[in-house]
Amino acid sequence: MPLAPGPLKVLLPTLGSAGDVHPTIALAQALQARGHHATILTNEFYGEQIRAAGVNFVALGTVAEGEKVLTDPRLWDTSKAFSCIAQLVIVPNLRRLYNLIEQRADSRTVVAASGICIGARVAQDKLGVPLATVHLQPSMLRSYHDMGMVGRLALGPGVPQFIKRAFYWMADKFLIDKELAPELNAFRRELGLAPVKRIFGGYIHSPQLVLGMFNDWFAPAQPDWPPNLHLAGFVLYDAASQKEVSPEAERFLAAGPPPVLFTPGSGAATLHDFFRESVEACRMAGLRAMLVTNYPDQLPAGLPEGVRAFPYLPFSRVLPRCSAMVYPGGIGTMAQTIHAGVPHLIVPHAHDQPDNAARVQRLGLGNFLYPEKYRAPAIAAALKELLSDAALAQRCNAFSTRIQSEAALTRACAFIENLLAKST
Repeated sequence: MPLAPGPLKVLLPTLGSAGDVHPTIALAQALQARGHHATILTNEFYGEQIRAAGVNFVALGTVAEGEKVLTDPRLWDTSKAFSCIAQLVIVPNLRRLYNLIEQRADSRTVVAASGICIGARVAQDKLGVPLATVHLQPSMLRSYHDMGMVGRLALGPGVPQFIKRAFYWMADKFLIDKELAPELNAFRRELGLAPVKRIFGGYIHSPQLVLGMFNDWFAPAQPDWPPNLHLAGFVLYDAASQKEVSPEAERFLAAGPPPVLFTPGSGAATLHDFFRESVEACRMAGLRAMLVTNYPDQLPAGLPEGVRAFPYLPFSRVLPRCSAMVYPGGIGTMAQTIHAGVPHLIVPHAHDQPDNAARVQRLGLGNFLYPEKYRAPAIAAALKELLSDAALAQRCNAFSTRIQSEAALTRACAFIENLLAKST
């Protein structure tokens, strides 16, 4: 029987930092503009911002839980970051996300969930709710051909496949499944479902639809990626329509040459060294700087002339007026920086950051320094090199037009709309 036309009820669970939530807000707004009912399910930490954007919100975890993650030093430790996310984010939200979907799902409901929202996969298996898995970053998609960077390990096309297979077997057995499988499979048993393994090796991807919210020029599709994967493209969102550039920021931007913008990311609460070394590098190189953080206690006391700190800046409006961007390499900030057409200096810690940094370098849009090498002399030298490279500036300018957020949202919405029709 053909599906009757009408609005869909789209549930959009996501877990992570603002870089994960912002594209979800943009997607929800685009779905609403097409006449659908969109609801974001994420930590209460982002509730006010989501509601201000005119999007329905359901809390998936408390503010206290969100702050516990952000202040955990393991979050930025390459060897401990996954355990931190598994124990404090993925596992605690498994059952509660399933229950929220079960309570809200009806015959016109579809779910578009980030890959670590495994409660949505369980709901798909048990309740039959149509599901699109949404990946913002290519590092969530394994390949035995070109995997890019996994942490600091290069797993590109030059690495033999048997080495990649052995690496992922060990990663699954001794880390990923070890952290996730006990609770996940216990819950599945309660629901009468069979156990699963190699959770990040395939289970996290919906068999109905996988959406990659990035472009093929950033990460070309690999032959062993999920066959139902579609790349929609990068999506930009930074609440610029709700928050103007502050008068203080406007005055600073107008008072001298374009500054370098430094941010450790919206979720960074423990990176005091980042700001101390950044400020000293600007003093050494004679550069103006804007420091952006939600946690001002990370800032050194007594900022020098030409360096100012801000709690929030709408990157879409400020970055095009800056000379460079220094940040950890989160995918959302990276897309904003490419769109602004300015050089990147990335300080990758964990998660998708090392892979994103390597891809930016490969495209000739910037460079990166690992955290232990992020010291004032090296930063000053790297920024001087980036700012004096005319060819790099031309490439940054050329790539800025390759990010077409509205077109990406149109593609993503069309795939999601087709999901229910395919499921009937």
